[in-house]
Amino acid sequence: MANLEVELVAADRTVWSGDATQVSAPAADGDVGILAGHAPLLAVLRPGTVRVRGLDGSVLEARVDAGFLSVDSNQVTVVVDSAEVLGGATR
Repeated sequence: MANLEVELVAADRTVWSGDATQVSAPAADGDVGILAGHAPLLAVLRPGTVRVRGLDGSVLEARVDAGFLSVDSNQVTVVVDSAEVLGGATR
């Protein structure tokens, strides 16, 4: 099964980068969930929580401000103004 290559980036740093099985994010017109094989997508994000499920089943949750999410060929890039990790570690 294919995995997602995810990069969560804030204006001042890379918050999380690695392989994942799932990403969910607060798009402007509703929450969006991304799995491997998702169609290309570009979405504006509203403030909320981005969740990334790692290959080991761990979940990173980060409170984010406005930004955007891009999906193409199992590569997910989330770019936000600011992000605060809610429990768990960054890598």
